[in-house]
Amino acid sequence: MAIPKYDELFSPVLQFLADGKEHTSKEMVEALIEQLGLTDEERNEWLPSKRQRVIDNRVGWARTYLKKAGLMSSPRRGVYRIEQTGLDALASGAAITNDYLERFDAFKQFKNGAVDGVAVSAPTTDAVIEERAETPDEALGHAYEQITAQLADELLDEVMKLSPIAFEQMVLDLMAAMGYGAFESASTATPATGDQGIDGVIMQDKLGFNLIFVQVKHYAIDHAVGRPEVQGFVGAIAGRGGNGLFVTTSTFTHHAVEYAAQQHVILVDGEKLARLMIEHDFGVTTKRVYAIKTVDTDVFNAYLDE
Repeated sequence: MAIPKYDELFSPVLQFLADGKEHTSKEMVEALIEQLGLTDEERNEWLPSKRQRVIDNRVGWARTYLKKAGLMSSPRRGVYRIEQTGLDALASGAAITNDYLERFDAFKQFKNGAVDGVAVSAPTTDAVIEERAETPDEALGHAYEQITAQLADELLDEVMKLSPIAFEQMVLDLMAAMGYGAFESASTATPATGDQGIDGVIMQDKLGFNLIFVQVKHYAIDHAVGRPEVQGFVGAIAGRGGNGLFVTTSTFTHHAVEYAAQQHVILVDGEKLARLMIEHDFGVTTKRVYAIKTVDTDVFNAYLDE
């Protein structure tokens, strides 16, 4: 049979995980190859980039969508397990499609959210592009944003492997890559004990007139940072004459966001952290560059003037 599209793999992926155990990506792909009865030619079919097999790519997209909907999770990098919502989906007998995943708010936010005005849509990088009411430029923009969304998800998986202390240093290094205190000894991490709610300090100028105090929380995605923690950070930096930056791998509660806005403290959650890493080429590398060109009318106007 032909290699199924990514959305046709939703059910097979969940069925493989239905035993409730943790499985690696390799185990999953090999089991699905056998289950689907793919030929040697199909299992060894590569994307045009020649960097990944088609089956690995499509299973990867299926996992991303199922994780965003909350039907499965990744307790650590490269390891996956089904969640109760996934078991319920299988037990319901319903066809698990993109429409089915739309009933979950987290998935709708992921798929329909917009970044810089570009809406996230289904991947088109390796699937048959269905006829749609959009220009090729729009289709390319949508595909680019979806690839970026998956990259952000993978980056957070890598970040979660770090120890809390290593994560603190990573945040300071990222700030330097963004141009904050980009000179020698501009940033320092506070001792692991007795930091009074401050994990790092960044000097924006060499004399230390402008300071950024940093607090980081290396939390799982389901452990949101609440107002009390932000309030404690505000108290720790009060009277120190600097600005506050609170970074977490998870999310912030609504009350925490409201309070931080009142105190002029900048909040960076896991999604924004990953996006900043991508934007500033921190922890990522360029896989391929596509140059989109247009006609230079000035060149031809010069000929018309002769």
